[in-house]
Amino acid sequence: MRRRDFIKSATVLTTGMVAAPGLVSAENISSFAREKEPAKAVKMKKALGYGMIQDELSLVDKFKMVKEIGFDGIEFNSPLEFPVDELLKARDISGIELPTTVNKDHWKLPLSSPDPAVRKKILESVTQSLKDTKAIGGDTVLVVPGVVNKESSYEEAYYTALYAIKELIPAVESTGVKIGLENVWNNFLLSPLEAKQFVDDINCPLIGWWFDIGNVLRYGWPEQWIKTLNKRIVKLHLKEFSIKKMNEQGLWKGFDVDIEKGDDDWPAVMKAVGEVGYSGGWITAEVSGGGKEKLAKLSRDMDKVISYLP
Repeated sequence: MRRRDFIKSATVLTTGMVAAPGLVSAENISSFAREKEPAKAVKMKKALGYGMIQDELSLVDKFKMVKEIGFDGIEFNSPLEFPVDELLKARDISGIELPTTVNKDHWKLPLSSPDPAVRKKILESVTQSLKDTKAIGGDTVLVVPGVVNKESSYEEAYYTALYAIKELIPAVESTGVKIGLENVWNNFLLSPLEAKQFVDDINCPLIGWWFDIGNVLRYGWPEQWIKTLNKRIVKLHLKEFSIKKMNEQGLWKGFDVDIEKGDDDWPAVMKAVGEVGYSGGWITAEVSGGGKEKLAKLSRDMDKVISYLP
């Protein structure tokens, strides 16, 4: 190649790299630099889902028991099935916090639905969840971002869900409650790069990623996702998962394993959590429930996991 042609080719290549979206740009370099800022020491409280508490007790006594065995918070489904004043009373008596809720309609009424009537209903439901969460003193609502299936293609789901979630920004800003989009088995946002881009496309500081550590083991490595999602992670769900049990006994059997008896590399996961400076404050168990003895063991197992934080 003659020198003149080489220079011309190099100029075209360089120009293309600068102009191409998602490649090197001043904006991307600035964002990357912010994510690499020295992280503060991560502090983390433990929570569990209310449905995991299977002892036959009153609401107040359930709260007291959960506090006694070492948990700091309880996560509720929303829109709430309990009156807010009852939850606040039990919270104040027991000392348990109510930091988060999980929207209970996002599967049957997906944000990615091509039907405007369905999207209207789920937007109303999530808006109510935001209000409920604020009322009980919480700060984040979990929402499944969308579902891909035979009727809803990947690309259609991406943009339909994206624009639907953007419609929630006024409600998020008025309540001050965050939305955390969770990685679930919904055939959607299957790589950390996609999940990162989706959050960036929403472009709202109160909407981020609710990272489920166990869910991702079916098709990835949690520590890699954590490093890519970085400051976009607003909350964490804890699960264990065994690829061996999945392969030998069936897909859902992968979850039927105790903490540290599966394929989560907890030291690596917690190292990544520390390195990105996770500031969500909570790690919430989302596993099969039981009585006091089983939940007490879970509490101890979670303490072990948290001890791996750098």
